[in-house]
Amino acid sequence: MPREKGQKVVATNRKARHDYTIEDTYEAGIVLQGTEVKSLREGRASLVDGYAYIDGGELWLDAVHIPEYTEGTWNNHAPRRKRKLLLHKAQIIKISHKTKEGGYTLVPLSIYFSDGRAKVELAVAKGKRDYDKRQALRERQDTREAQRAMASRRHLGE
Repeated sequence: MPREKGQKVVATNRKARHDYTIEDTYEAGIVLQGTEVKSLREGRASLVDGYAYIDGGELWLDAVHIPEYTEGTWNNHAPRRKRKLLLHKAQIIKISHKTKEGGYTLVPLSIYFSDGRAKVELAVAKGKRDYDKRQALRERQDTREAQRAMASRRHLGE
């Protein structure tokens, strides 16, 4: 029986949604050392340069920064080490076929605790071009302006 219930988000990669078009998302478990779990429970992690890859039929998360636990001793963990991810074999094979297709990459979107267990949300994503990013920003700005205009009309009508 887990001690905790629900989800607690530790870190999100907001830039990934801006830089990539997300195709599929997967929830994977992370193999962590004790001090890494304690550091994550304090809400300390960075997914900025993180990426995932498949090596020998196993899924690995690399370049994710989990800082050393401040109360740790000499057996503290390395902040940027590669960590094994836990997924079903069929899911790993499916991801492998998608990434070999070309242009696709594995990007971590968030790290969170689900019922007391550390999880990472992975996305199979394709990189956006600069003009795609500008177009997405323009669309978001247009919808925001339309919402403001409708809200101001509603207030004037009252």
